[in-house]
Amino acid sequence: MDTNNSPTGYPETKPPKKDSRNLIIVLLAVGFLGTAGYVVYNNNDHHQVQQSQESQVMKITDDKNQVQKNFDNALVRLDSMTGFNNKIQGMLAGRQNDVAKLKLQIRGILKKEKLSETDTKTAEALIAEMNVKISTMEQTIAQLTQANHGLALDTASLNQDKGKLTSDLQTTTSANEGLAKKVDIASTLNAANIMISPVQDKKNGQEKITDRAKKVSKLNISFDLSNRIAASGQADVYICIIGPDQKMILDSLKGSGSFTSRDDGDKMYTTKLPVAFESGKIKSVQFSWKQESGFHTGEYKIEIYHNGYKIGEGIRDLKKGGLFS
Repeated sequence: MDTNNSPTGYPETKPPKKDSRNLIIVLLAVGFLGTAGYVVYNNNDHHQVQQSQESQVMKITDDKNQVQKNFDNALVRLDSMTGFNNKIQGMLAGRQNDVAKLKLQIRGILKKEKLSETDTKTAEALIAEMNVKISTMEQTIAQLTQANHGLALDTASLNQDKGKLTSDLQTTTSANEGLAKKVDIASTLNAANIMISPVQDKKNGQEKITDRAKKVSKLNISFDLSNRIAASGQADVYICIIGPDQKMILDSLKGSGSFTSRDDGDKMYTTKLPVAFESGKIKSVQFSWKQESGFHTGEYKIEIYHNGYKIGEGIRDLKKGGLFS
């Protein structure tokens, strides 16, 4: 074997030179991809942060809306009682004042554009307290309404009873009036045995009965009064004396006046006799009638009245005197 190291006829082969451009491209690509990845990651992280912030804002808005809604609902309940509260302001005045203070506090919180967690909890606590007070007021009003309904029923029943009692009273009053009228009529005295005696006073003091008008000095009148049910006591008896000219004989010096007649209304009388009457007994009455003008020919009528009723009458005719009378 030949071990000669002398050069041969073939040229010597050299290793190829490395190209750096590929490396640069690769590095650039890796850098781009890294930058793009960071950008994508950064965008995703920013988006998540934004979504989180939006969620928080939405939650805060929802919380405020819910608080406002709860407050509005409480106000609706409160307003529904306004009409009735006006009637019981004295009873619910203190509670209404408490509710008014709570309303001011809640409105003060809700005026804020954004509510913090503390604001939300405070508002919810105040609304809960206001609802408790409103519930108490509703219970009170319900009790009062029920009580008023009961009073209305009692009033209706009492009015019905009153109507019946009024009707019964009217019936009883009417019956009593009728009975009183009957008793009034029945207690009127009766006059009987009416006597009219024309007399002449003699110089010796004695009296002589005469029917000659020219000689008559006076009329002696007597009658009996009686009634079994009339109460004992003084009774005023009115005497009407009507002369031959059909006119009432009147003399104010002897007590003539007027009284109320049941049939003729106001009526003049000649004289009034106070009589002490005793129930169930006969009372005899006598009196004399004199007049300065003397007596004339014709009929003299005597009418006797008691309690507005005419209870008797009598007539006496006086004649004209004779030639030698």
